[in-house]
Amino acid sequence: MKNIVIIGCGQGIGFAAAKILSENCNVIGISKTQNPEVENLNIKFHPMDILSGNLDEINFPDIVDGLVYAPGSINLKPFNRLSVDDFKNDFEINVLGAVKIIQKLLPNLKKSESASVVLFSSVAAKLGMPFHASIAASKNAVEGLAKSLAAEFSAQKIRVNAIAPSLTDTNLASQLLATPEKREASAKRHPLHRVGTAEEIAEMTAFLISDKSSWITGQIFGIDGGMGSVKL
Repeated sequence: MKNIVIIGCGQGIGFAAAKILSENCNVIGISKTQNPEVENLNIKFHPMDILSGNLDEINFPDIVDGLVYAPGSINLKPFNRLSVDDFKNDFEINVLGAVKIIQKLLPNLKKSESASVVLFSSVAAKLGMPFHASIAASKNAVEGLAKSLAAEFSAQKIRVNAIAPSLTDTNLASQLLATPEKREASAKRHPLHRVGTAEEIAEMTAFLISDKSSWITGQIFGIDGGMGSVKL
């Protein structure tokens, strides 16, 4: 069985990915979110904030076949209300946390015959969207990181890809979908006239972790209801 590490498995897309991947993989989950439902999954769970926690405290498998970095942020403000700290915080969550765990597990990933790393961008990295300056800056950095590492790690047969969702029905987006009116307005912004689900994004995550995607690396996959490429 493959050994898969999922950061941010406590809720949203990370939780949905843990649910799917734990069916046929050994999953090691790390999250600062205490979700009682995680205890029902067949995973080894470690409560930890990836940014401040000491990863040396976790006994990772000698061989790691897959790494999913799912933490994210939705910090939507007019540019003149965004502080430098806002930009720093979004960058730490979306980029530096990924850098930290990839550097920690790189020796383990190199020992796998077919390792895969999945990161998360956003449709906002591709489209110019108002009030998204901080998150778009961070997610574009994620895409650059994914492509650079895909090139650098190709000699070790480590694949690196990113998924760029649009608005997805998760706890992170709960305020944006808090009322039927907000949900309807969000749905209408997408060509398919609905928001995405965590399970849909998780299915793509599981595919990219699996050997079914063994010839795919350095790619950004827009799972966004058509928002990133279709204009009606």
